[in-house]
Amino acid sequence: MSVLAYHLTWTTYGTWLPGDARGWVRWGEVGVKPPDAERERGARQRMVESAVALTDDQRAVVEQTIGYHCRIRGWFLHAVNVRSNHVHIVVTVDRDPDEAMDQFKAWCSRKLSDAAGLVQTVAKKAGRRHWFTEGGNKEFIDTEEYLENAIRYVLERQ
Repeated sequence: MSVLAYHLTWTTYGTWLPGDARGWVRWGEVGVKPPDAERERGARQRMVESAVALTDDQRAVVEQTIGYHCRIRGWFLHAVNVRSNHVHIVVTVDRDPDEAMDQFKAWCSRKLSDAAGLVQTVAKKAGRRHWFTEGGNKEFIDTEEYLENAIRYVLERQ
């Protein structure tokens, strides 16, 4: 399979927990799991910080950071849409999509922390340190039609 691009999606911290009424996924298992209020309650109790709803300014920081990161890496950003509780990107990269997503999330987290005034070296748990959830969704785009549809979805249907 020849991959043209990836559609990467991830959520902000605490906004889509295991057991969520909208459905949820379990790492290493196929398919969307049904709602499970008890599991969601347990996940919420284990949170070490409050849930993140990005403001308009924070959304702009994330979008600018993604664009900048693509430029310095030589990656082609087809589309980006940063919402208050999740991020969508359609991008062509020269590496594994997990590595690309990890880089995007790390740089966006750093820039969000900088913008929030968390610029001093502090203990790992001090201040906001969880902006996004672990993992995310990666769709392999292997046809021009799929690429066009993914771009349209990200730009027009969010």
